[in-house]
Amino acid sequence: EVQLVESGGGLVQPGGALRLSCAASGFTFSSYAMSWVRQAPGKGLEWVSAIKSGGGSTSSADSVKGRFTISRDNAKNTLYLQMNSLKPEDTAVYYCAKFPGSLYGSSWWGYLEVWGQGTLVTVSS
Repeated sequence: EVQLVESGGGLVQPGGALRLSCAASGFTFSSYAMSWVRQAPGKGLEWVSAIKSGGGSTSSADSVKGRFTISRDNAKNTLYLQMNSLKPEDTAVYYCAKFPGSLYGSSWWGYLEVWGQGTLVTVSS
């Protein structure tokens, strides 16, 4: 079946860095745009970043722009999120998800499907 498995979360101090991974299986990963979404404790979902199927175009939320970088390795069916200069407000469960069909971008993140189980990132001193 279609499956997305996030990993790489953990406890990190403010200013630190983490690299999240999302292993995809059960579908043609290279054919779909992908996204990272997060949910802070007690808060709603927040779109973080998206990448087109070929990896040539990316977009990120203003809150993480310049600090987070989304990338993908289609040969390995893996999505990544490099998180630098982490802040306490970045504390959240981070999910990867796929866009349906040919959709892509922040305007379409509400249509994301096949979410993973999430990986917890805790930024604290």
